[in-house]
Amino acid sequence: MRPPRLRPGDVVGLVNPAGATWNPVDVDIVRETFEALGLRVRVGLHVLDRYGYLAGRDEDRAADVNRMFADPEVKGIVCIRGGWGCARILPLLDYDAVRQNPKVLLGYSDITALHMGIHARTGLVTFHGPVGIARWSSFNVDWLRRVLFEGEAVTFRNDVAFDPAQTLVQRENRNRLLSPGVARGRLLGGNLTVLSAIVGSRYLPDFTGCVLFLEDVEEAPYRIDRMLTQLKLAGILDAAAAVVFGRCTDCDPGAGYGSLTLDDVLVDHLLPLGVPTWHGAQIGHIDKQFTLPVGAEVEVDAVAGTIRMLAPAVE
Repeated sequence: MRPPRLRPGDVVGLVNPAGATWNPVDVDIVRETFEALGLRVRVGLHVLDRYGYLAGRDEDRAADVNRMFADPEVKGIVCIRGGWGCARILPLLDYDAVRQNPKVLLGYSDITALHMGIHARTGLVTFHGPVGIARWSSFNVDWLRRVLFEGEAVTFRNDVAFDPAQTLVQRENRNRLLSPGVARGRLLGGNLTVLSAIVGSRYLPDFTGCVLFLEDVEEAPYRIDRMLTQLKLAGILDAAAAVVFGRCTDCDPGAGYGSLTLDDVLVDHLLPLGVPTWHGAQIGHIDKQFTLPVGAEVEVDAVAGTIRMLAPAVE
């Protein structure tokens, strides 16, 4: 189920389904950002609520999401930030309202729980991309416009531009090939920590034949190892037709290499799968990131490091 595309003048709703946003200026920045994109903004009633580290009580955070889906004037929903808390509201969401009012849902990190739960329960294609408070570089805006406004079936590939006066070869946004090949499947995944935390629940879709994409931030390699082991034991890794690991920001092994490295862990878990696999895609807690259609059919080429949409993700 594809949502209608965004058009200039459309209303987008701002929600805060996870961690608290304690600075009202952040909400102002998000509002102005989407107004600069030619949209009108409706702010959720509870975006500045706080219950400890959460953006208010579970019932109130869920109510904002439900209200935005039910509101016929709202054409898209933008999550202000991630953090933690989306999994707590999955039982409180009105999935009938989502089915009856499909619309764009945008965010990443903890928003993975919403992407997985909503797609599992409704089939709606949602969008793993920058949260509202992200830095909206021209790279991010370009992918957002092409996917959500223009309805292109794009091919995602890393930014390979570099200044030869500064370096002879590309140093940033590099991919590392693990297993070559081409594969097709539904694009499913998101933040590894969040995904592994809801394994065994009724809020995960069927991963059979999927293109699995993963990312994370500030996790020691042994924790990445543990979470990939959980996905392996749950049958998710073996079900995938291909695996794209984006970035694991600040996931270093520590001084003196007292552990396996991230590369070691990825080789241990992903290379034996024998499916097209690479890591380094511009997915994750980075300034420049793709707007990926979660649940849409794609084709990946591991050697080229590309994710090609097979059809537009919006109507």
